[in-house]
Amino acid sequence: MESSIKNRKGPRKVQDVLPEVKNLLNRGELESVNLTEWLAIDHAKLVKNCFPKYGVPSEAIDLIVERVTSQKKPTAMSSTKEVGLALHDLYPIPEQYNSIFEKLSMHSSDAIRCYAPYLIALDDNLEIDQKLVKVKKLVADHHFGVREVVWMALRSSIEKSLEESINFLSEWASESDENVRRFTTESTRPRGVWSKHIQKLVEKPELALPILEKLRSDPSKYVQDSLGNWLNDASKSKPDFVIGLCQKWEKESTTPETKKIINKAMRTIKKDNRL
Repeated sequence: MESSIKNRKGPRKVQDVLPEVKNLLNRGELESVNLTEWLAIDHAKLVKNCFPKYGVPSEAIDLIVERVTSQKKPTAMSSTKEVGLALHDLYPIPEQYNSIFEKLSMHSSDAIRCYAPYLIALDDNLEIDQKLVKVKKLVADHHFGVREVVWMALRSSIEKSLEESINFLSEWASESDENVRRFTTESTRPRGVWSKHIQKLVEKPELALPILEKLRSDPSKYVQDSLGNWLNDASKSKPDFVIGLCQKWEKESTTPETKKIINKAMRTIKKDNRL
């Protein structure tokens, strides 16, 4: 591969993605380097190019492609989800999907890895802790796109078993990997971006304190931003909870990390002149 492609910086506009780069992305031979490239991927072409080597029958590939191309308003996220849903329909139980899940999870293409979590997330026979254990390597993936898709894929399962999820994720809040720690807040945001609200946390954000308290002085900006956004979400329905928690943290933790989190958490409250 040419060094100019390998060491490229992604463009700002989809139409500016180089043809040779787009071709490699659609063949599953290249990772996207920014959101623009991720949005430029043609999932119908990607499926047709990559799925035959996994033994997916040609008629099944045709059905998956049909699901992707028949969308009225396709987006990168909706197309990724359609492929994931279709795979679950084809391989609904572990005995059927374990092998392909492993292959998808280890693929060099970030877009291919994005399909994998749906096989786990949609398995109603798995408890939430089992699902989270199975997708952990995707939670810790080095690529931003995979990390975002995996929490969106699991969010519904987390909401359905919220107390169990919080108990489990509170342990992950102490993990050494910042990507795993960040997942604990991003996946449970009361008003998550591009996702349905978790109404129980909108109404009772204190349920997530076992996670929040462990991250209040986290050294990672990635985690700090997510935690600050979590609390800012909560402030829109329960400002008193956020004000009280931030005041408590100001007294108990004088680190610059905590200060950054509090500033981000309080931005809507300050904007609304509630203080």
